[in-house]
Amino acid sequence: MTTPQETPAGKHRADQATAVAGNGRGGAPLVKLTGVGKRYGAVIALHDINLEVGGGEVTCVLGDNGAGKSTLIKIIAGLHQPSSGVYEVEGTPVHFSSPREALERGIATVYQDLAVVALMPVWRNFFLGNEVRKGPRIDIPAMKKMCKDELLAMGIDLRDVEQPIGTLSGGERQCVAISRAVHFGAKVLILDEPTAALGVKQSGVVLKYIIQARERGLGVIFITHNPHHAYPVGDRFLLLNRGASIGNYEKNQITRDELTGLMAGGTELEQLSHELEGAGDPGLAAAAHELEAEVSELGITQSPAKETDA
Repeated sequence: MTTPQETPAGKHRADQATAVAGNGRGGAPLVKLTGVGKRYGAVIALHDINLEVGGGEVTCVLGDNGAGKSTLIKIIAGLHQPSSGVYEVEGTPVHFSSPREALERGIATVYQDLAVVALMPVWRNFFLGNEVRKGPRIDIPAMKKMCKDELLAMGIDLRDVEQPIGTLSGGERQCVAISRAVHFGAKVLILDEPTAALGVKQSGVVLKYIIQARERGLGVIFITHNPHHAYPVGDRFLLLNRGASIGNYEKNQITRDELTGLMAGGTELEQLSHELEGAGDPGLAAAAHELEAEVSELGITQSPAKETDA
């Protein structure tokens, strides 16, 4: 594999364009999981999961805590191997033994903690572990320029790449991490709850850069528990509940309200409503009526959209 030090500036973009040309909607998916499951002893963390993402697509994986999203990330990122099923990259079955192997195939993961050093400047974090060298020394001017250029290419105009990355907002730090992954040749970008700890404005900034990554031809796997963030940017939606798929849809097969309703867990809410009503407490009965109104408002009792065979 060509090292970052040996890669001419801009070469990764040409490589991505070539890769995407053969792996968009008309070719083999960049990543495809078929019937994937994961066991930890007697515990079934994932069961029979199907997922695919192509170049220039955003596949959203939605689910509450404990749904299996983290396990799915670890399998795709190469940290864990599936116990069953087939994992393919660009049409070829793979068995990654480490995240480094997945990264060499162009699969990069941006976790919630971002793996940044708060007191280091932006450019230093950008090249952390992948420093550009000029002879025995690191080439600081070249790294600063490449960092600035790459951020601008993603539409991120920082005042100064010398500022500590800890001084940036949460959304800006997420965007630097996304840009860093793109620069080092990512074809598939896995984003682990990038908007979970952000306010409305900063979440909007991150969603904008997810669209930027899609427009540049990357395949994006967007992990989230928020359907209001997923629906505007997503092309496909995989819903997980307790390690199993409860829906796998393309955007034209499901509305935002249906997606929200499935995420809200209509059956559980209706059951809770009946339990509260039967308790005999006036306060609980009032809460039950509020839950019934919420279920009705979300359209949870409607028939869900038709599931795909993805």
